Amino acid sequence: MTVNPLAPEWLAHPADANELPTAIWPSSATRDQHGRLHVGGVSATELAAQHGTPLYVVDEADARARAVRIRAAFDAAFERIGTTVGVYYAGKAFLSAAVARWMVEEGLRIDVCSGGEFAVALAAGVEPARIGFHGNNKSLAEIDLAVGRGAGALVLDSVVEIDRVAEAARRHGRVQAVRLRINSGVHASTHEFLATSREDQKFGIPIADAAAAVARIRAHDGLEFLGLHSHIGSQIFESSGFGEAARRLLALHAELSATAPVPELNIGGGFGIAYTTADEVTPIETIADELSAVVAAECTRLGIPLPRIAIEPGRSIIGPAGVTLYEVGTIKDVRVGDGEDAAVRRYVSVDGGMSDNARPSLYGADYSVRLAGRVSGAEPALVRIAGKHCESGDIVVQADYLPGDVAAGDLVAVPATGAYCWSLASNYNHLGRPAVVAVRDGGARVIVRGESIDDVLARDVDAQLSAAGPAAPSAAPTTTEKIA
Repeated sequence: MTVNPLAPEWLAHPADANELPTAIWPSSATRDQHGRLHVGGVSATELAAQHGTPLYVVDEADARARAVRIRAAFDAAFERIGTTVGVYYAGKAFLSAAVARWMVEEGLRIDVCSGGEFAVALAAGVEPARIGFHGNNKSLAEIDLAVGRGAGALVLDSVVEIDRVAEAARRHGRVQAVRLRINSGVHASTHEFLATSREDQKFGIPIADAAAAVARIRAHDGLEFLGLHSHIGSQIFESSGFGEAARRLLALHAELSATAPVPELNIGGGFGIAYTTADEVTPIETIADELSAVVAAECTRLGIPLPRIAIEPGRSIIGPAGVTLYEVGTIKDVRVGDGEDAAVRRYVSVDGGMSDNARPSLYGADYSVRLAGRVSGAEPALVRIAGKHCESGDIVVQADYLPGDVAAGDLVAVPATGAYCWSLASNYNHLGRPAVVAVRDGGARVIVRGESIDDVLARDVDAQLSAAGPAAPSAAPTTTEKIA
């Protein structure tokens, strides 16, 4: 076994570079007798042949099962201490009409953070009362839409939103339920860009300012104060941060309960998933049990009734259910270093990149990769999966091992791409965003259509004018024409 010195310390040299570690892949991921990857009972090679690459593949049964597992874990844990839990699927991770329906059918509600996400949930047939609406800078139009359509709750992220939502409620003649997002100051163990409850950032209201903000909410007849909301970050592997946030919020909750009922406490989401074999994920049952114990103990200590609890998982439901397929294009062996310290890094370039998975470029996220169209007994080689964009930082997988005979035309699969890949996708370099195909029980269907170059050009006004030919309207009017 030859270990490449360029490999990061956390990356173990695999005994078999064809293995599909269960912690990273959808529960249905297997290989057939020819070594081809199957997800949801469907061959990856068949999917790629029919829909092209890059291609997002989502295991519907896996996503549903994870939603059920999380709901069951929190229901059981908090039922034992005498209260209930409402589970909101955080649509920002990945939202389509199909996914929204899956979540509602499994007993979850939907959390959105824009007018567009709200529109998708409504288009899916989700009852507005089962939708929570987030956002640190909701437009007046978004607030009016949410209140007018009867959103179940709006999360107020700033003092100015209190009056804006109250005015919309007055205009529509309804009482709008609201939560107040609190910046608890808990420093979650995650990437700086994923920590959303530190003092110096855009979300929420400091604990010190919360009592005055709640008094302002309660002064409006058109607002119903449900309770406090917290979100300490994303991709968090341990329960201690959630527990500390709950302690801080429950102290404030007790203070607010002294003057009027506060029925609920929303502790957000951010539960981590495994992207590589080095990631050690705490079972969701453990997190639920430990968090319920904190809530029970704090409520007893403070002498207050147990509130209803709400949580907002997203990545932990849809992330592991997703796989992205790519086709290998060029392969380059790059010599790094000099003399005895020199080593070779193999760059394997694929037909996608940061336009379909921005996470590695945004905050150095690590992923794994495997051959999807075959298996090989070749010695594992350290590879870096690069995208095709004009950016040196366009990397999909920083480091993993593939069989050393990986070649142009091979189909490769990157697991755990269900969350924040399609959601963050772009048309950089004028690439169309890939399709999303849901697989289940040997069947596949497109749930989000991919974009062609015609789709990309359709929004370019001058391109459309040129395509229309000589009879097309002229370009933008001159200054003289505008004055005339």
